[in-house]
Amino acid sequence: MASVRHEVVIEASPEHVWDVVRDVGAVHERLLPGRVAGTRIDGDRRFLTFPDGHVIQELIIAVDDGARRLAYAVVEGARPAVERHHASFEVRAEGSAARLVWTTEVLPHALAGEIRVRMERGAVEMKQAIEASAG
Repeated sequence: MASVRHEVVIEASPEHVWDVVRDVGAVHERLLPGRVAGTRIDGDRRFLTFPDGHVIQELIIAVDDGARRLAYAVVEGARPAVERHHASFEVRAEGSAARLVWTTEVLPHALAGEIRVRMERGAVEMKQAIEASAG
């Protein structure tokens, strides 16, 4: 699997950043407002609805409060289609701020470049949303 990693420093406490990231049912309100129109949880499945109506189904694998790590996998609805997709967020202290580490493993390998671009854009949007709510 291709592995793509992106890190961003967020000017908010690690506790606040983790609170937003671990809130798996509020992606549309707290993590990616505007990018995600709705979030629905059904057991360990998360359904993200985008403004165009497209839905992605994810499996929430782990929410580890001690390590401040969230692991998930896209299981249906990825565009472009993927054979495998596994990702994680880790929140680390960075002075008085936080470092968000986003790692994605994906097959086929050829999608790594597109995944990298999407992660970079998404991280900018996450940073803006989290910093705006940290007030």
